Amino acid sequence: MKIGELANKTGMAASAIRFYEQSGLLPPPERGANGYRIYSDAALKRLQLVQIAQNLGFSLDSLRSAFAGSEDFSRDDLLERLDARVREIDQLMAGLRVQRQDLATIRATLRDTWSQGECADPAALADSMASARNKLAPSSRPKNEKNTSVHAAKGMRTAGIRHG
Repeated sequence: MKIGELANKTGMAASAIRFYEQSGLLPPPERGANGYRIYSDAALKRLQLVQIAQNLGFSLDSLRSAFAGSEDFSRDDLLERLDARVREIDQLMAGLRVQRQDLATIRATLRDTWSQGECADPAALADSMASARNKLAPSSRPKNEKNTSVHAAKGMRTAGIRHG
């Protein structure tokens, strides 16, 4: 099939297909006598796999690595890659939960401080975040959490944050 037909079947732009070919994710197609690219059904299946993997958050580099040296990879390898991606997502979600809590804590602290007609002190914001984090159960904290938001807030200048 020509690149236009492959593009229609995958929903990709022809330029994207050429990009995947140039970046090593799609083997070079055969060329017709007229110089046009002729793609096989294997190219269609490969592009469908690339689309699935990208929708699941796999990087192009990880796909390139998975496809390197063989047309297929083992079931065990595929399952391990999927498990690793699930672990990565779990870590990202845990980090986002902590950031969400930090934002809620800072918002509440700012609202309370401003309602009293005062300026918020970055050190006080850092302390309120640290206090809120200490209330979290250890199991809800991400592994290797370093309270980077708290450290960054403590390092801020001591000038007050004003409302308005």
